[in-house]
Amino acid sequence: MSELQEVQITEDNVNMQDPLKAAELAAKLLAVQEQKHSIETPYGMVTVTIQGSPKPKRPAIVTFHDVGMDHKLCFRSLFENEDMYEIVKNFVVCHIDAPGQEEGAAVYPAGYQYPSLDQLAETIPSVLQYLNFPSIIGIGVGAGAYVLARYTLTHPNTVEGLVLVNIDPNAKGWMDWAAHKLTGLTSSISEMILSHLFSTEELSGNSDIVRQYKTAILNSPILGNNHLYWNSYNSRRDLNLERGGDVTLKCPVMLVVGDQAPHEDAVVECNSKLDPTQTSFLKMADSGGQPQITQPGKLAEAFKYFVQGMGYIPHILDKKRSMGGVLLHDSSVSLPHRLSIQRGESLTLSYPVTEQRVGGRATRNVHGGDLLRSRDAGDM
Repeated sequence: MSELQEVQITEDNVNMQDPLKAAELAAKLLAVQEQKHSIETPYGMVTVTIQGSPKPKRPAIVTFHDVGMDHKLCFRSLFENEDMYEIVKNFVVCHIDAPGQEEGAAVYPAGYQYPSLDQLAETIPSVLQYLNFPSIIGIGVGAGAYVLARYTLTHPNTVEGLVLVNIDPNAKGWMDWAAHKLTGLTSSISEMILSHLFSTEELSGNSDIVRQYKTAILNSPILGNNHLYWNSYNSRRDLNLERGGDVTLKCPVMLVVGDQAPHEDAVVECNSKLDPTQTSFLKMADSGGQPQITQPGKLAEAFKYFVQGMGYIPHILDKKRSMGGVLLHDSSVSLPHRLSIQRGESLTLSYPVTEQRVGGRATRNVHGGDLLRSRDAGDM
């Protein structure tokens, strides 16, 4: 493969308390260092977009998008948010577009055999080998969350952590199939995809964000390709996750779902099947079906602490703005892995730590992290 080129961006005298400046720098890092690659895999050509340059001894952040989207529609709001500045500065980001879903893709001919979600998961090894990425932190939404989870089950040694938004690990049952077929008789493919992405309340409310995505999906020049990805999602197999069993996700996992999301019950069920010592559950208020789009700042803050709990970027900026602040709280007691972000609340991450003295000065070692909820510092 061609070598990834590192582009230096001067950051002298950056005032990180200025959110507009941070957002501007994050966008600049993403845009200037962006590279595209078309990678041949056993299941078709895959387009990947690289943002940033590989960092020694750090995993790549790999994203996989949901149906009806490409990586830009799915993740741009999150990665260009001011609160992702430290992430895009410290990690290389690799966005994978499912075959035929990328911007400018050719329309597949009638009868084209599109890969199953299991097969899409097996395109990832080809991508990582081509780019020489030995390990990853995955971020997936909907169908993309399933793909990354399936990949992790078969290649656990290459995944250091997962953020799974709106994951449904279950195959469709007979009742689901019947409902899907009935809906297909009365609704267009674009309407079905929209009802997968957004809640009924969001669609009826028709906010600016919902209108933007309605327009993009309704006017998609590759709607036929979107339909193929949608069919693969609805034909997915059960992941057969079992708490305490042989089939489980063994890396740290953060499950994310918005309130009123169409997938809330599925994510809650997924949480019940995973190791509670490795899993954090994040339910986001006022975010609907696509929290990475409607509440990117809050999700970015949670993600930063998730990454910090894995031992990366140990010094995270203390942000005290409209959310009420983000506080680091030390504790030697394991706490329940639950995070519910309500409007105006703080985000607090509790770490088990040990303290030692080096040269007469106390230092602390972070061993892991638990997400919890706090109204303010006084609650701690």
